Amino acid sequence: MTSLLLAAACTLPGTVRAQSGYMPDETSPHEGTWLQWPHDYTYGRAYRDRIEPTWVAMTRALVTSENVHIVVYDIAEKARVHNALQTAGVSLARVDFLVRPTDDVWVRDNGPIFVYDRDDKLTVTDWGFNGWGYDAPYRKDDRVPGAVARTYGLPSVDLNDVVLEGGAIEVDGRGVLLATRSSTREPNRNAALSQSEFEQVLRDQLGVAKFIWLEGAPGGKEDITDMHIDGFARFGTRDTIVTMSPADLREWGLSDADIATLYRATDIDEAPYRFVQLPLTLRDVVTGYGYKLGYKGSYVNYYVGNTVVLVPEYKDPNDAVARSILQRLYPDRTVVGIDVRNLYRNGGMVHCVTQQQPVAL
Repeated sequence: MTSLLLAAACTLPGTVRAQSGYMPDETSPHEGTWLQWPHDYTYGRAYRDRIEPTWVAMTRALVTSENVHIVVYDIAEKARVHNALQTAGVSLARVDFLVRPTDDVWVRDNGPIFVYDRDDKLTVTDWGFNGWGYDAPYRKDDRVPGAVARTYGLPSVDLNDVVLEGGAIEVDGRGVLLATRSSTREPNRNAALSQSEFEQVLRDQLGVAKFIWLEGAPGGKEDITDMHIDGFARFGTRDTIVTMSPADLREWGLSDADIATLYRATDIDEAPYRFVQLPLTLRDVVTGYGYKLGYKGSYVNYYVGNTVVLVPEYKDPNDAVARSILQRLYPDRTVVGIDVRNLYRNGGMVHCVTQQQPVAL
C-alpha cells in the first residue's frame, strides 16, 4: 500500500511527473511574498480585527522589498483590504490580490511551496494540508496552491496524498533539510508512508540529499503544529542555523537528545554549521488587549525578504536584543519589528503567515 501511495504522490494524472527539482533557501531572491489576509468568516470579527494590524505592518514593510500577493476571501474582502491599506498609507504599487476563500491565515503551512524543476522552471508543489492533523478547518486552505498555480500560469505538482506544511521544514539551499518527525509523520500525517518512502518524496520534490531529523514532540502536542521546526530552529544563511540556547530550547519543549542532535548538525559536506542564538522574550507574553498567555515568545520565527527582515515583536525588553542580533546576521537588509502579540495567542508569528515566491530563472 505504501509504495502505491508514494507512486501516486508523484504521478497523479494531469500533473507533471516527479521533477527532481530543488527548493531554494529563503535568502535567495524573491519575486514576491504571499499573505493570506485575516477575515471574519471562520472565527469572527474580533479575531480579524485583533490580528489585522499585523498584516498591514507586514505589507508596509514588504512593499519596499518585493511584490506582495494577498489572498482575500471574496470580492467584498478585496475592497475592504484595499481600503484598509490605502487608509494606512501603504503603497499598493507592488500589491495584487487573489480572490479565493480560505479558512485562516497560515499561508506558510497551507500555501504553495515554490521550487525549481529539473529545467530550472519555477513550479508550485501542491502538498496535502489537513489542518495540522485534522485539528482545525482546512478544506478551503488546502485548495490555495492550486488556485495560485492556475491564476499565475505556473506548472504544479499534485502531491496531495502527502501532507507537508511549509513551517515543518527548513532547507539550506545546498541539499539539507531540517525538521521534526512529530510534525511530519504522525497518525494523521503520512502514517501510511515509511520513513524512507517519505524521504524519497522530499528528495525528489525539494532536491534534498541529507536529513537532520529531530523527534520534536512525539506522543504529545506541544502546540497545534506538533512542534514545527520554524518556531525554534532556522537556516539563517546557508552555513548558519539560527536557534536558541540549550536552556531556552528546553523551555520551548525540546528534549536533551534533540538539542544535542541540533547542535551537532553538519552540512552536505559534513562541515559544522555555525550557530546564532536568539533569546526568548524576557517576560511571558501579554496580548495587546491584555490577555496573559503564560509563556514566552520566540524570535526565531522571523521572515527574510529581499531587502527587509521581519522579526516578531512582543513589547518586551528582548525585542531590541533580537533585532540587533538579526541585523548583524543580515547586514544588507533592514530589520523591521512586527507586533505579533495578538497573533501569537493563536499559535504563530511572522514566518507562519508569510511564504516566499522565488524569482523565475
